[in-house]
Amino acid sequence: MGAYTEYLDRRMDFGQLSEERKRQLQRISSLRGGRDVLVFAADLNKPAAPISINYADILPIQDQLDNLHGEALDLILETPGGSGEVTEDIVRLIRARYAAVAVIVPGWAKSAGTILAMAGDEIIMGPASALGPIDAQITWQGKVFSADALLEGMEKIKDEVEATGNLNKAFIPILQGISPGELQSAENALKFAKELVTGWLARYKFRDWTRHRSTEQPVTDDERQARAQEIASQLCDHRRWLVHGRSIKIDDLRRMRLRVTDLAEQGELNDAVHRYHTLLQMTFATNIYKVFETPTSQILRFLGPPAPPPEQSAGDMAVVEVACGKCRQKTRVQANLGRPQPLGEGCVPFPKDDVFRCPNCGAETHLGDLRRQIEAQSRRPVIR
Repeated sequence: MGAYTEYLDRRMDFGQLSEERKRQLQRISSLRGGRDVLVFAADLNKPAAPISINYADILPIQDQLDNLHGEALDLILETPGGSGEVTEDIVRLIRARYAAVAVIVPGWAKSAGTILAMAGDEIIMGPASALGPIDAQITWQGKVFSADALLEGMEKIKDEVEATGNLNKAFIPILQGISPGELQSAENALKFAKELVTGWLARYKFRDWTRHRSTEQPVTDDERQARAQEIASQLCDHRRWLVHGRSIKIDDLRRMRLRVTDLAEQGELNDAVHRYHTLLQMTFATNIYKVFETPTSQILRFLGPPAPPPEQSAGDMAVVEVACGKCRQKTRVQANLGRPQPLGEGCVPFPKDDVFRCPNCGAETHLGDLRRQIEAQSRRPVIR
């Protein structure tokens, strides 16, 4: 049985879900020799929420770091990307406290998340894990696209003019809409990403690369820097990846000559990380969109509920209107919080097995995610 099916069958309330997450984090720490564990994760399925890496993430990360007191850190990372400048500040916070840092990517760490991963001494990924290109994204004329693609396009126009001696009239509106300052900003954004990755790879990832495997000759600082620049350039190359959201897998990274630890070869650690990631996705099935946590503490960020909000919420109960997916009839379902309550007029009790059966047509609707959402908001269990 898969871990996801197992956890669904257990019908855990939100408190139990949180406890199981903590248990798996503690298990990861034990399997990794007692290293500290910090989670920085966003729900990639909530694009309307502020899921990108942003300035507001610094305080909770700093707060969770204050709960840790070890000498080495494993950072579990799930993010669509975001601000490179904030990513730099986060790395500075972490590196000020830890000489040894590993970045575990159970799912996706794209864009600025990939930049952050390059600051680890060790990168740990599984078959389902993916990093992404680090070509900076800029906004121009209301559209977001690759800075590298913009510069490449401008270079093609320049080459055509030099080759023919004429400017294609089709390019005139494009050139009128962009200033030299905007082109310089695009170039600076691309350079910034490359410099961060080059510096961090040379300083941290390649720190223990002291001899060439083929010749046993010593590795020089210049060679570390050159290898780091080569990898950073490949990660920035829009012409290679074509789209910013492209997944870069373990084999892609190894072809760049970047060492990555494969979770599939790690036995029990693979199981612990997979279970934690499964529990994290179940947590995100509520209206939580960001999780910052350690084995003993947590900070959760909530969004307005995607499911129907409680029609009535008074201390010890919440009433939610549930629409049948088949006949569309609406039924008021009462969830008692913490202790039993008299059933309200026109309400049916929250089902004990989380399966709502429409009184009109008998169709079944699973309410497990809704229950956990109510519990997450109220911080009280739904009594069933």
